[in-house]
Amino acid sequence: MENYKLHLIVFGSSIKQALLVLNELPQDAILFVVDFDDKLIGALTDGDIRRGLLKGCTIDSLIDEVIQENPRYITKGENNLHKIIEYREGNFRIVPIVDENHKVINVINFRRVKSYLPIDAVIMAGGRGQRLQPFTDTMPKPLLKVGDKAIMEHNVDRLTLFGIDDFWVSVKYLGEQIENHFGNGKGKNIKIEYVWENEPLGTIGAVSQINNFEHDYILVTNSDLLTNIDYEQFFLEFINQDADLAVLTIPYQVNIPYAVLETNKGEVKSFKEKPTYTYYSNGGIYLMKKEMLKYIPKNTFFNATDLMEELIKNELKVISYPFLGYWLDVGKHEDFEKAQLDIKHIKF
Repeated sequence: MENYKLHLIVFGSSIKQALLVLNELPQDAILFVVDFDDKLIGALTDGDIRRGLLKGCTIDSLIDEVIQENPRYITKGENNLHKIIEYREGNFRIVPIVDENHKVINVINFRRVKSYLPIDAVIMAGGRGQRLQPFTDTMPKPLLKVGDKAIMEHNVDRLTLFGIDDFWVSVKYLGEQIENHFGNGKGKNIKIEYVWENEPLGTIGAVSQINNFEHDYILVTNSDLLTNIDYEQFFLEFINQDADLAVLTIPYQVNIPYAVLETNKGEVKSFKEKPTYTYYSNGGIYLMKKEMLKYIPKNTFFNATDLMEELIKNELKVISYPFLGYWLDVGKHEDFEKAQLDIKHIKF
């Protein structure tokens, strides 16, 4: 996402000042008019200025005379994804994001992002990566390059493509390198904070250390996955099923080369000729309601599968999200080699 400040102009500026700013903006140029506290007042385009000039304004007139009042906007954290889809499909390409005080805190451009999901993303990046030694002897696995960028950077960029801008990264082994590489996320117009594991806490235990999530929904993902998942569809399915936790699953088909008999106490009841069975494996990406955090114990080794078992035991709704797109767990040398080939052909 681009620097949103480029789209802001203060109420009381001149039309000439607005034209100078608009001239520096790329395609779909639009300004959002704010007060001195960055609170949203209106919107302004070339067309608004042109119509104002035709009515007798001059370039020295104030933009106050030509702005659009009551512009469309999205409030950060609001859980109305259908509104965002409506804006996008209604060709409202550039939309300001405001906080609870109506202050503009971001601007999204639907030519550059696919959505704006109300989700905090947690990336688990603390593993040792032993199966990829010797590459991981001096560099953490999330920073190994696939194509022209680090494995984890593919993950971050995919998440930001869907408007996710609040990130948490769990680090341990050579975590300083990861922190140095991504910093606070400002370069990508996102926010990144780090959670340090003093002791290994499993595939989801570190999440219990985060007390200031921004949203009501949390996505947890392994850092070493390469995937072209549509996170908006994942979120919509989660909401539509009113799930408490959703897990991305990868279908695997097992072909049996013989007829399979179904029996009861030795008596054959039926048989299937060379059947194919489909099983669903854990894909390492989880989406949950924030309330589910209370089931993750503090400072305890705890895996995501432990959380799923705990939720099921408490009769909460855990759903599978079967995924048929591209997915690769870059865990072994052969996976790493495959990723280098796939990245040239898979559209991410």
